[in-house]
Order: sequence, then structure tokens, then C-alpha cells
Amino acid sequence: MEKETIQLDFEKMGGLVPAVVQDDVTQKVLMVGFMNEVAFHKTLDTNRVTFFSRTKGRLWTKGEQSGNFLEVKSILPDCDNDTLLIKVTPCGPVCHTGTDTCFGEKNEDALSFIGYLQDFIERRKQEMPQGSYTTSLFQSGINRMAQKVGEEAVETVIEATNGTDDRLIYEASDLLYHLIVLLTSKGHRIEDLVRELQKRHQ
Repeated sequence: MEKETIQLDFEKMGGLVPAVVQDDVTQKVLMVGFMNEVAFHKTLDTNRVTFFSRTKGRLWTKGEQSGNFLEVKSILPDCDNDTLLIKVTPCGPVCHTGTDTCFGEKNEDALSFIGYLQDFIERRKQEMPQGSYTTSLFQSGINRMAQKVGEEAVETVIEATNGTDDRLIYEASDLLYHLIVLLTSKGHRIEDLVRELQKRHQ
């Protein structure tokens, strides 16, 4: 992110702005810190979150001792340009106590993995690495991808009616994966299905 794109009001709170740190995937709030202008620009330059420690009176890069850095994905100012929302990928537990967040919450959201999975599948479509099963699906063409969805749907039905719970989960997972591959091949996202379901629910 270019420094020129964000103009912050550091004077309102005596040279500091609050920075709310959020996991880019799970959307969990991980911690809150403060930045002065130097910390803000160091964060932009290094792509790792750096705060100004009010107790130590110096810059402090999160993870400088533990190695649990916060890798920046995006930075958003609020409407008054005096607070930041920083979306990150955490490299380990965030809190100094060893917990995932400074609020004692687990940093996990099972459903958010679906979006991450489609992002991964989209990268496979762009890069087409050899030896990847996903690559082979894209290379097989739309008819074969659609056929795989049908096959996995049948196997899911069989396990639901005559199989075990473990096998049902396994086959349903295959079905969802192949459906996401098919959606990706057609330029659609799993979120498009969510929006359609939301409309129907209303």
C-alpha cells in the first residue's frame, strides 16, 4: 500500500492513533495497539505490524522476540482518519500469554476456510502447476468437471442412505470441493451461492 493513499490525523490523540488488528481470514479481532507516524510508516515499509509502546516509549514490532509476527494484508482508515483497521495473517499466537487473541478467543472460523479454499483453487487455475489434482481437473474441461460433481453427489447420497457418518462427511467434502472447482471454472464464487440463499431466505 502506498503511503500517500492514507492521510492520518495523528494530532487528535497526541501523536497516536489506535490500530485494531483483525485476522484477514477468520475476521477475528486479535488485538488493539497504538501507532505513531513512525510506527505507521515502518508497518507500511516492512509489511509487518509495528506499534508505538506507550509503556516502553519506543517502537515495537509485534513478534520481534517471539517470532509471532503480524503480516499485513490490508490497512483501512476509519471515516475520521484517526483509527486504523489492519487485516493480517498472524504467524502464531498473538497474545503474550500464548492465546490466539488478546481477548481470550480462539482464532478460528470453520466456514471462513471455504473462501480460503476457493482462493487456493483460483491460484491453481492461474498457475496450473504440474502434478496437482486441481490442475488436472481444469485441464479436463467443463464437461468432466461437471461430471465429477455428479459422481460425488451420487456417492454422497449412497453414504447418506446406506453408509456411515464418517463416509458421509468424506464424500460430502469431495462434493463441495468439486463444486467449488466447477464454480471457479465458470468465474463464480461460493459467496455467489450464499447471496442467492440469502435472497431466498428473505
